[in-house]
Amino acid sequence: PNRLEKSKQLVSQIMAHLGDDRVGIIAYAGSAYPALPITTDFNSAKMMLQSMNTDMLSSVGTSLVEAINLSSQFFEKSNKTSKLMIMITDGEDHSEGSEDAAIEAKKLGLKIITIGVGTENGGPIPLKENGNLLGYKNDKEGNQVVTKMNADILKKIAKSTNGGYIDGKNTKEVVDFVDNELNKIQKSDFESTQMTNYQAQFQWFLGLAFLLLLLD
Repeated sequence: PNRLEKSKQLVSQIMAHLGDDRVGIIAYAGSAYPALPITTDFNSAKMMLQSMNTDMLSSVGTSLVEAINLSSQFFEKSNKTSKLMIMITDGEDHSEGSEDAAIEAKKLGLKIITIGVGTENGGPIPLKENGNLLGYKNDKEGNQVVTKMNADILKKIAKSTNGGYIDGKNTKEVVDFVDNELNKIQKSDFESTQMTNYQAQFQWFLGLAFLLLLLD
């Protein structure tokens, strides 16, 4: 599959093994935004994951710094639970300072696991509108832009936070790797509030009562 679908597949399989952990989703390209706040509601997370597409972000390029910085702020500061970021990307970064951002994230207690998707040979960047392929991205000289996986930067980011790196080609190996890393993290208890929204159904009984009165 393409990189986005492969990434969604990896996240879905990882979430299936998370147990009682909480999960949040950040989408990023040239900028980053919180697609899903941290929650124990895995059904909402799966729905959000399936609906994600390349049209959700208007900015082009990739800024790993933006993703790391937003992830650092994603957790409640007063919460002492363990913090883990799983970054899935080809590692091509159009900004600078991702290692520095990772070092700052470590100071806040964030550990980063990086998963590389893509190929070293690279591939073109499709340009789409309403799901239709319009062509492929070209540079200022008119040459087709080829995006390649940069495993080196992903290894450096992970190392900066005492995390780990793995190639995302084999989904089972990735899930096992993440499980192993999760087992190394000290688990902490957290409180959560579950809200139940009841939908009123009294109208049916009221309608039946009116019908019986009418018949009487």
